[in-house]
Amino acid sequence: MTKVMKILKGRKKMKRNYQKELEQILEKEEKGKRLLLHSCCAPCSSYVLEYLSQYFEILVYYYNPNIYPKEEYEYRVEEQKNFIQKLNTVYPVTFMEGEYDPQEFYQAVKGFEDNKEGEQRCYLCYELRLKKAYEVAKEQNCDYFTTTLSISPYKNAQWLNEIGEALGPFKETSSYLVADFKKKNGYKRSIELSKEYGLYRQNYCGCIFSKKEAEAKEKE
Repeated sequence: MTKVMKILKGRKKMKRNYQKELEQILEKEEKGKRLLLHSCCAPCSSYVLEYLSQYFEILVYYYNPNIYPKEEYEYRVEEQKNFIQKLNTVYPVTFMEGEYDPQEFYQAVKGFEDNKEGEQRCYLCYELRLKKAYEVAKEQNCDYFTTTLSISPYKNAQWLNEIGEALGPFKETSSYLVADFKKKNGYKRSIELSKEYGLYRQNYCGCIFSKKEAEAKEKE
């Protein structure tokens, strides 16, 4: 059990409205601060960038060693960079690519390979990517960090926010920016933007396990 998992296990579970909490933060926070946004793909980032770039200068951090195969990873990277160039934003949006080492992912989820999507394997994948995003946010002197992952109806927003918060603050007053981007028609808007910009929407999350699961469902 990882350190973050132990922290979360000891906490009393409580239903939270992460989107409402985000809106309250945005209302009182000074505009133009620096946000590191971990992105899983261009379609998921579309609405999030449209929304948050009204409040923050954003560094899109693309760290996804879970994506399989390498050709798929490279295609998604190019889609992300192209979308950033096309999108009109209030504050600047820049791009940074993390290291692509699939062995980091396989090591992180070792023993949970047979899980279905949405189970413990996904938790460990979230944790791997958020921990790296946290480290880079500190290095890049960002005021906040968050991820696009919660925009998907297939991703566990509670897990994502709890992992992010458990990593702790990297400045006196700033740390993980809680969110549930699928709320307030966020997911619907991401689909609209994907069509508007002609973005490639993949039919599986990214890892080899989710790819095999998607293929099996298609055969059924």
